[in-house]
Amino acid sequence: MRTSVPAALPAILLLWGTTAIAQNESKADQSWRPLFDGKNLDGWEHIGPGKMVLDDGALRTEGGMGLLWYTKEKLGDCVIRVVYKTESRRANSGVFVRIAEPPKDPWYAVNHGFEIQICDAEDDYHGTGAIYSLSRSQERPIKPQGEWNTMEIALRGQQILVSLNGAQVNVFDAAKSTVPERTKDYEPERGPRPTWGYIGLQNHGDVGQNSHVFFKEVSVRPLTPLDRPRR
Repeated sequence: MRTSVPAALPAILLLWGTTAIAQNESKADQSWRPLFDGKNLDGWEHIGPGKMVLDDGALRTEGGMGLLWYTKEKLGDCVIRVVYKTESRRANSGVFVRIAEPPKDPWYAVNHGFEIQICDAEDDYHGTGAIYSLSRSQERPIKPQGEWNTMEIALRGQQILVSLNGAQVNVFDAAKSTVPERTKDYEPERGPRPTWGYIGLQNHGDVGQNSHVFFKEVSVRPLTPLDRPRR
């Protein structure tokens, strides 16, 4: 016996599917917890030269080389989202993760953490998306200077996955990846880092006009099964 399908059923199923997708996206957005929301620097501390200045809802780097670090907690497995823009290709900053202990100076973070670099003028091991001098960026889907970029850093055990504007640009495994030899004294010391640590933002120093980097968001959320290397 043939059973007829109500004419409205496909539209109902489409509406249900669209609603479910929107609900899942809404839940994902709600899972982000702001560490910096553009309003104040509660929980953040600056060390070293220079400063970070609140400027119209964003942080602006000034001078350096200094470090603004988040003091309230160490972060383990999670995803960190940073929304930033630069004034020029040579504007220089970075996002530090896995800083072993409360840093007493900016160089502690360099040598006892990992820096995900922001500087469009440098090479693949020292430029945007690189884990500075340790793992090169595979590509640079950066937006033009003055436009906001979204960087997401997934921390999973020894792995660090970096995406930029939705594209995966770096996959680093501290336990397995081959790391180049240290050739410059300002490059980080080689060696293990903890899987729990503090995070920070670097203000690298003025390198001429239009050298500022701006940050309007730093947020964190738990890992999900989807936060794994894409092939």
